Amino acid sequence: MVTVTTAQVAKQHPVKIILPKDYWTEPARRYPVLYFLHGAPDSPLDVTYPALRASTSMITVVPDGGPRGWYSNWRDQNTAAGAQNWETFHLDQVIPFIDDNLRTVANRRGRAVAGISMGGFGAMHYAQRRPELFGQVASLSGGIDLSAASMDLRLAVVASLTNAPGGFCGASSSTGGDCTGKFTPAVSSDALFGSPYPVFNIDRLWNEADPAAHMGRLAGTGISIYTGSGGGSPLALEFWIEGANKHARDSLNALGLPYYYVGYGNGAGWGTQCDGGHNAACWAQDLVDYVPRLEQAFAAG
Repeated sequence: MVTVTTAQVAKQHPVKIILPKDYWTEPARRYPVLYFLHGAPDSPLDVTYPALRASTSMITVVPDGGPRGWYSNWRDQNTAAGAQNWETFHLDQVIPFIDDNLRTVANRRGRAVAGISMGGFGAMHYAQRRPELFGQVASLSGGIDLSAASMDLRLAVVASLTNAPGGFCGASSSTGGDCTGKFTPAVSSDALFGSPYPVFNIDRLWNEADPAAHMGRLAGTGISIYTGSGGGSPLALEFWIEGANKHARDSLNALGLPYYYVGYGNGAGWGTQCDGGHNAACWAQDLVDYVPRLEQAFAAG
């Protein structure tokens, strides 16, 4: 773990680095890198999934994304939260830092980005914004449809900004699903992408950041999507996440792009503890499936 400061984002930020076991005993070997993006309102300290630690063939880097940074450069940099240029921090500072200081495969075919929940959005957002950086992308229960048709997800993002009930939160290892007081300081609902309301195109920045609307930018990228159903209850966050992921899948089908999609419904048969909800037990099983597939893709170049 290293702690860094940058003018791009207020405060100090931990970056977790997981090295394969033979990194120090094979000094001539270079390793591909998975950038793994945590969810809201967690930090790299909460990312403890066994599948990430078990890999012997890749480096995993977990950068801090803030409790609700949304892996984006915020429209408003003058809020009580201070500077919030997360995209610039990660893509223009963290990645070069890792490549300069570790023995990485420092090109697109040796670099992947994946994430859970808020981090699933971030992974798709980064892969679409900078396709030259990442050869593989994966979203695990990601909010990857921010269109007006998925207004419930937009409002959940807004709740995380304003520290209101209903914030975009999962039952992560650190919160148990309780986000009360985690999204502070409260900022304006317009701080991230401007107004979220679809009136006279004032939600333009939301549409520009919507992953489902820009799947064509992932042509030539390995795409993986995982989602549960939340038990089919409209009161469950994963219910709305499933709908968002299906919209993204429809976009990929319309474009004729290849992808890997796992809809595990209520979690039956998906590991031993997944209940189909928006929680760490399901994401742990997602990674049991995803990490070996990613290692194979890296090995194939």
